[in-house]
Amino acid sequence: MPKMKTNRSAAKRFKVSGTGKLVRNKAYRRHILTKKSTKNKRNLRQDIVVDQTNVANMRKILPYM
Repeated sequence: MPKMKTNRSAAKRFKVSGTGKLVRNKAYRRHILTKKSTKNKRNLRQDIVVDQTNVANMRKILPYM
């Protein structure tokens, strides 16, 4: 059986938390930040746990995480 390959683009975007959950960054924080409030930008900094509906697919693309 050959080795399974990790999807490199997904590996750069997701990491595993201490409890084993998949974590990702929030979207909408790359540009056009002047019209967004400071509170909104501050909340976009925090990581968020990946939704349970996507976890099965993510485990396939990231077999060694």
